[in-house]
Amino acid sequence: MPSDTLVHVVDDDLAVRRALAFLLATDGLAVRVHESASAFLATVAEPTGCIVTDVRMPEIDGIEFLRRLRQRGPMPPVIVMTGHADVPLAVAAMKEGARDFIEKPFDDEVLLASVRSALAHAERSADRAAETKAVRTRLAILSERERDVLDGLVAGKANKVIALDLGISPRTVEIYRANVMAKLQAGSLSELVRMALVAGQSSDGC
Repeated sequence: MPSDTLVHVVDDDLAVRRALAFLLATDGLAVRVHESASAFLATVAEPTGCIVTDVRMPEIDGIEFLRRLRQRGPMPPVIVMTGHADVPLAVAAMKEGARDFIEKPFDDEVLLASVRSALAHAERSADRAAETKAVRTRLAILSERERDVLDGLVAGKANKVIALDLGISPRTVEIYRANVMAKLQAGSLSELVRMALVAGQSSDGC
């Protein structure tokens, strides 16, 4: 697990914050504690890692906290802690984007397993975001005609069909196709199509 992975603990109960910080740190995780959702939102602009939060808190509860996180942009995985009577709230939190909820009192290993899963998910998401950004950067250097050819390839069209659609020769399509593969650093047609789909390149050029 990357050394820069961070677990944010958001809870208005000091004893809970200290206990969770100790548990997570003992498991080798970096931890940052916040006394409220308001404090978190005021001090953390772009959270990484994951968030462990209580569902019942003063001022901003767990549900509203999730809503505000979503409004700010890409949201890290959020684990909601809830008392037995608050399960309906926890379910509502899941609908607002929480990744998991855990009923109190919980076994330490249950929480740690949930946090590990959330961090692994966050890492995969970061990798996907980096790949998407890299592909979109390469897409930006394609000429208009190269994009047209790429659209045809993504739509599953043969070179002859693309040539007919664009009013050019199949040989010219082959040249454009080779240029596209070189610029996108794709080793095969399947990789080229996958990269285009990852970046959101559609068959209508959008």
